Amino acid sequence: MTEDEPLKSAYELAMERLRAKDRDAGVDEPSPLTEDQKETIAELRQAAKAKLAEIEIMHGKLRTTAVTGDPAEIEAIEERYQVDRRRVESKLESDIARVKRGEAPEDDD
Repeated sequence: MTEDEPLKSAYELAMERLRAKDRDAGVDEPSPLTEDQKETIAELRQAAKAKLAEIEIMHGKLRTTAVTGDPAEIEAIEERYQVDRRRVESKLESDIARVKRGEAPEDDD
């Protein structure tokens, strides 16, 4: 180390070691996203946000129309709500990963 180089923090040293380990393992650093990829990801996030809002509205309607005091029905509604949310979130994550790899996102079901 020369006198004009500042001391590195433990974090910086650890990151250098991790980058070197990745290079040795053949793992490439992710390339920056193109403007088209950024735009596509923004559109995917917006569509997922809209779908989640739709699910939220339907969930609210089902909760208000559920038979009062029937815990089994309320539990089924809650489970369905959670499954629907996870499905939308999972699809968003996989579509974003596809876009980052340079592939087209999957079509909606």
